[in-house]
Amino acid sequence: MATIISLDPRVTRMQIDPERKDPLEPKPELDQFQTFEVFHQGKSGAHHMHVGCVHAPNHELALLLAKEQYARRGQTVNLWVVNTRDVFTMSAEDTDVFATTPEKKYREVSAYMVRNKVEAFKKQNTEGSTE
Repeated sequence: MATIISLDPRVTRMQIDPERKDPLEPKPELDQFQTFEVFHQGKSGAHHMHVGCVHAPNHELALLLAKEQYARRGQTVNLWVVNTRDVFTMSAEDTDVFATTPEKKYREVSAYMVRNKVEAFKKQNTEGSTE
């Protein structure tokens, strides 16, 4: 069977038949509330941090429930609620997407051996001052 070959390995792994005629059926409506991811900003200028999720029928009620659940204690400047179905993530099998990313250890502190040089400099100055 022929499948769609894509530059994105996730599409290739799905083995989609290019000749497929039947449309994909939407999922049936669930009888539960929607799930919303909640992001909290503790002080002005700080990053929003994911703090959890709430279940609600719409965005407005999700924001109200998020305020009650995650903003009662401590300082809160802002809250975001995002419908979980709108969050697109990668699975663990998709790590091959980053296979072409070159190593950039020079961007990390651990790539530099400065500590050894500092210790040698301190030792040299300590020995020189005792003479």
